[in-house]
Amino acid sequence: MFFSPAGARPRTWEASPSEHKKWVEVFKACDEDKKGYLSREDFKVAVVMLFGYKPSKIEADSVMSSVNPNTSGILLEEFLNIIRKKREAQLYRNEIRHIFTAFDRHYRGYLTLEDFQKAFKQVAPKLPERIILEVFREVDQDSDGHVSFKDFECAVNYGQNEA
Repeated sequence: MFFSPAGARPRTWEASPSEHKKWVEVFKACDEDKKGYLSREDFKVAVVMLFGYKPSKIEADSVMSSVNPNTSGILLEEFLNIIRKKREAQLYRNEIRHIFTAFDRHYRGYLTLEDFQKAFKQVAPKLPERIILEVFREVDQDSDGHVSFKDFECAVNYGQNEA
């Protein structure tokens, strides 16, 4: 893959004081019985309140399996860390979407070889045409002549788990 394994992933993002306060308020609101932790269902409600979607069973299972087994649920500090990571991932994905949209000059929802050529000419004008073509072919995972956002996101994230 032609994208750097180090990637452009931002360093750890920190919430603003007002955002942090909101997360604590949501935790307290979802901890109706004042147990000091969130159950699986409480966590789902908190995610709906903060992100506007209900987490899948897989996501909820993953979160609950990462919780300290000596507690009955997600403690405040664990919750804040989980939410910070979710927010960081959301912001990172938005950055990728922004870059994709900048390349998609015709607002089609996909990139063509021509879009790639124009983008690379702006950011790397001396890059040989054959390299741009190789990159396009590698990023176009299904070889349909279009790079979807999913293809683009996979390329940008390539090597992130190893870094």
